[in-house]
Amino acid sequence: MHSEVKEINESQQGESLVLEGNKSNSKKLFLESYGCQMNFSDSEIVASILSENGYNTTSKMEEADLILVNTCSIRDKAEQTVRKRLTEFNALKKSNPAMKVGVLGCMAERLKSKFLEEEKIVDLVVGPDAYRDLPNLLEDVEDGRQAINVILSKDETYADLNPVRLGGNGVTAFVTITRGCDNMCTFCVVPFTRGRERSRDPHSIVEECKNLWNEGYREVTLLGQNVDSYLWYGGGLKKDFKKATEIQQATAVDFAELLSMVAEAVPGMRIRFSTSNPQDMHENVLRTIAKYKNICKYIHLPVQSGSTTVLERMNRQHTREEYLELIDKIREIVPELALSHDMIAGFCGETEEEHQDTLSLMEYVKYDFGFMFAYSERPGTPAHKKLEDDVPEEVKKRRLTEIINLQQKHAAERMRAYVGKIHEVLIEGNSKRDENFWYGRISQNAVMVFPKTPGTKVGDFVMVKANDCTSATLLGEMVN
Repeated sequence: MHSEVKEINESQQGESLVLEGNKSNSKKLFLESYGCQMNFSDSEIVASILSENGYNTTSKMEEADLILVNTCSIRDKAEQTVRKRLTEFNALKKSNPAMKVGVLGCMAERLKSKFLEEEKIVDLVVGPDAYRDLPNLLEDVEDGRQAINVILSKDETYADLNPVRLGGNGVTAFVTITRGCDNMCTFCVVPFTRGRERSRDPHSIVEECKNLWNEGYREVTLLGQNVDSYLWYGGGLKKDFKKATEIQQATAVDFAELLSMVAEAVPGMRIRFSTSNPQDMHENVLRTIAKYKNICKYIHLPVQSGSTTVLERMNRQHTREEYLELIDKIREIVPELALSHDMIAGFCGETEEEHQDTLSLMEYVKYDFGFMFAYSERPGTPAHKKLEDDVPEEVKKRRLTEIINLQQKHAAERMRAYVGKIHEVLIEGNSKRDENFWYGRISQNAVMVFPKTPGTKVGDFVMVKANDCTSATLLGEMVN
């Protein structure tokens, strides 16, 4: 979420999560998630904690005893949507006064007193590190007290919890490897809502991946605000590593080693990861990607701007030149790798020349995909406090349009380059347009749609020849 957004999937926003119920549970939980993949992953942790405490999930909010909204405060839009939802939930309370409503996640941290005291629209507020405290907080609420815990932790990684998998297709799953973030990018609110960076025990990650394989999952995405800076030395904050003992430092596990451990533990499983940060991506990670067939050839590598001066104002820890050097290294070590980006148009003080730097960087890299936004101020961020949001709206819009148009041109070029080749595809489900077609992704993360053949099913790896493409999808047919 280092970017304005960490792969926010619009189709998933406001999805309510439902799982197999536990027969002995008598209460119903309606759990709705907004924001990035990290939030959807956290909702699975919450559901697993509450299923041990008498709650089964439901998709009907009318029958719920407890409604929880897992929130995001990265974008204003998500915040407005959540507020609107909370008023709808409150209307339900009139007919069911025993129902409780709570806010989880990033927005909880930021708006705790507002929601509880001023607007009185929720019964409990729980930050991203306090989910284990939910059963106690719910008891407080039952006793008529307002419950709040937004304390950010130094060591909570939920490592021992086996999250229940929600919604999903039963084939691809997210596995959280780090929580929090140490990169104080001036436009981003994450370090303030999710706390400092800490990594999860690698053995618990490997075990979770093995369990997922045994349950029929065929692809995992290792998830963190900044996966490349993963560092396990026995627990504790990343920033305290220099205080660790010599033996702890000598036996520490970094991201490249974690990738190798997972790739070897589940050799049949596809492995992806997100999000990467340019200044922390080292050559050993690239060599690991090149070495293992089951590590997907795709990196989401946010850059935010192509101008070194803008990157400085954003407090990104890299320059344009360093980023391009990294791109050259990627092309050399893993030539078939696909790249995607995050880009912010119209950041504070951005000049026309700085904007042109972004376009020329895109021309150099030619990304497969991109997540592109016009800058909007987030309260509480360093940029909001110290920099002036001085680029006029219409200029932001024009620059964003230029970035989007260029990205679409590159995406189409990259798509055409996959045509005529045979790709391994993991079948994830039916094509949305036609259920006689399968939908899946190639290693480079491009979507492939192809006619079903007898004997194939969701979760199979199949070889598919791409015969044609639209701007966003490959069209193919299976080959033996």
